[in-house]
Amino acid sequence: MKYDIIVIGSGPGGYVAAIRAAQLGRKVAVVERADIGGVCLNWGCIPTKALLKSAQVYAYCKNAAHYGLELEGAVRPDAAKIVARSRGVAETMSKGVQFLFKKNAIDLIAGHGRLAGAGCVDVDGTRYEADHIILATGARPREMPFMPIDGVHVLSSKHALTLDRLPETMIVVGSGAIGSEFAYLYASLGVKVTVVEYLPQLMPLEDEEVSKTMERAFRKLRATVLTSTTVKAVRVNDAGRCEVDVEGKKGAETLTADLVLSAVGIKSNIEELGLEEAGIRVERDKIVVDEYYRTDAPGVYAIGDIVPGPALAHVASAEAICCVEAICGLDPAPIDYTTVPSCVYTVPEVASVGFTEQQLRTQGVEYKVGRFPFTASGKATAAGDRDGFVKLLFDAGDRLLGAHLVGANVTEMIAEPTLAKALGVTAHRIARTIHAHPTLNEGVMEAAEAATGAAIHL
Repeated sequence: MKYDIIVIGSGPGGYVAAIRAAQLGRKVAVVERADIGGVCLNWGCIPTKALLKSAQVYAYCKNAAHYGLELEGAVRPDAAKIVARSRGVAETMSKGVQFLFKKNAIDLIAGHGRLAGAGCVDVDGTRYEADHIILATGARPREMPFMPIDGVHVLSSKHALTLDRLPETMIVVGSGAIGSEFAYLYASLGVKVTVVEYLPQLMPLEDEEVSKTMERAFRKLRATVLTSTTVKAVRVNDAGRCEVDVEGKKGAETLTADLVLSAVGIKSNIEELGLEEAGIRVERDKIVVDEYYRTDAPGVYAIGDIVPGPALAHVASAEAICCVEAICGLDPAPIDYTTVPSCVYTVPEVASVGFTEQQLRTQGVEYKVGRFPFTASGKATAAGDRDGFVKLLFDAGDRLLGAHLVGANVTEMIAEPTLAKALGVTAHRIARTIHAHPTLNEGVMEAAEAATGAAIHL
């Protein structure tokens, strides 16, 4: 059968590409070898947030007395039921994507797709033709040779999503978004967690002030944080416990735990796609593309985790729309990767966009800072969630360069600074935009006021 566009992969890049193409009148097919909706909907973004919500509710129950409430009996987490709820949420979202495929008359082809010559895709021995082929095959957890994943003692993030019992102890290797979220999840449910991070700070991609705040938050949970620490080897002893050889500030030592979670990054799914035969370049595990995601092979495109750029679901979706609209002749603006928000769903949450202070100092860029602590927020005080702050960075012309937020619900608040940065909004304009009171979002206004020297509540 001949299609206008075939998309290989149905994650947040693939399914968005397919739906946008169908909206623009193209005949579209999606090839998927696993779960509809990809890792994000089934084994990443969505089910992890369901687990984290259970942990948050558990924390509220334990602290009910703080809100003037009395609970009878003990509140205990049931790992199996928490996981069952999470899997139900993921299944609901996957079914939603299938519904959208039907609504938009998109054909779903089950199986492994690979390039098979100009304008051809082979799916397990059956050939399909298309004028344009979009590769959106995503990524999987990276496995390190010194830390082999067996799914029983040493886990990937996928395994950690479906534990039916809580271990007493866990070592999390890596403190990016995935590692930090799982570390928070299990520590808040009562597991004794140790986080091991190779780089000098927790959440190494975040602003240094954010990282220090989150390290204090983890220690409040009685989680141990070891930064500037290298994992040398992981093994399982005769008692079935994990032994982790590390070298850090205290020198060499061996840590022990019931389970180890490997959260050391992801690896692009670019194997067995026929890239070499198609003459498509790959550099550092990523497919080389231009600003409209065209590869070296005519009519073949790539988006999402398999191309350079942040490996985030919303980035893949944005790339999908840009790519498809370019194919359809709409002349979209290329994506500005300095205006991509990033979120970590711990408690407190972390959200950021644009440049960090460290990056601006390294580049020699003159900047000024506006801060607002949530300890001064009426809404945060009323809610009992006063940890964190809003920090905005502005250039000499008062244009927003970066925003870094820590606190309750800041992943919902980051949209305003993201829009402000994209539009080149000044500190004065943000400060003079009326924000509803009382809200956490007032913190953005207050931080902008602080940058202009007109802070009211500080």
